[in-house]
Amino acid sequence: MTTRGVLYVHSAPRALCPHIEWALASVLNSRVSLEWIRQPVSPGTWRAEFSWQGEPTTASHLASALRGWQLLRYEVTADPGSAAEGERYSCTPELGIYHAITGRHGDIMIPEDRLRAAAARAAAGETDLQSEISRLLGKPWDDELEPFRHAGEGAPVRWLHQVV
Repeated sequence: MTTRGVLYVHSAPRALCPHIEWALASVLNSRVSLEWIRQPVSPGTWRAEFSWQGEPTTASHLASALRGWQLLRYEVTADPGSAAEGERYSCTPELGIYHAITGRHGDIMIPEDRLRAAAARAAAGETDLQSEISRLLGKPWDDELEPFRHAGEGAPVRWLHQVV
């Protein structure tokens, strides 16, 4: 069983670009060559997109292979399939990594235990419930990554071949 997804490298220093390709190649067991374009939001950095196909665990392996590299902003998505929900990983240098389960229509699905823990922290006065829900939905990551998601001029166009 396979799934497909996309890796979005939103910003990476030029010196890190070949290392990213090598990390992807080690996860996918095949040569990877990305089309790097300048990231206008952060001068001196580069961006790329890569569509992949692999085992349902591929998204987590790709996210782990890139985790912890300074100045790297990326997202990895995996489409939902008949045997597994979709996934989204977002990573920024400031916030670290965020993981969400996504449903068929792209909605973030928050597991019951995480909601209960958030409610318990809010009830104990450690935080407010709105902040906890915002974090569970990945809002801090979205806020930081949104300017980087817009590629600017020269970005490759991604065509949708099938809409569910």
